[in-house]
Amino acid sequence: MAATPEMRASDGDRDRVAAALREHMAEGRLDVDEFNERLERVYESRTYGELARLTVDLPEIDLHTLPATVGRSGDQPRPRDKGRAGLKAAWGVWATVSMINWAVWLVAIIGAGHLIYPWPLWVMGPWGIVLLMGTIFGDGQARRRS
Repeated sequence: MAATPEMRASDGDRDRVAAALREHMAEGRLDVDEFNERLERVYESRTYGELARLTVDLPEIDLHTLPATVGRSGDQPRPRDKGRAGLKAAWGVWATVSMINWAVWLVAIIGAGHLIYPWPLWVMGPWGIVLLMGTIFGDGQARRRS
């Protein structure tokens, strides 16, 4: 059955028109105020005809290939950048935990009044070695998988 202007629109139909309007705004065909006004009317629309009137002055676009949001190399972080961010975060956690351990050790020395074995080395040493190996050899693993 072909859709007529009097037929009731579904939530999915309204979402598709909203996505098209977002694309037209990204392309510069609509300014923010006009986009917001039309978007409000999209979700108030009940029929296909009401939805069609909101985009009648705009060219048809294929929502399966949104040119303004897909295909730009700067939009999506590369997998290598994600790995570096994770490694940087891991080093940050290691440094924070190490500083806390050394602070506890220092307070224990002050409380005891004499030198205590530097046990924080056993926390930060193995962990740091694993992180160092990941930093040195981690990029090669990522390149071999892709």
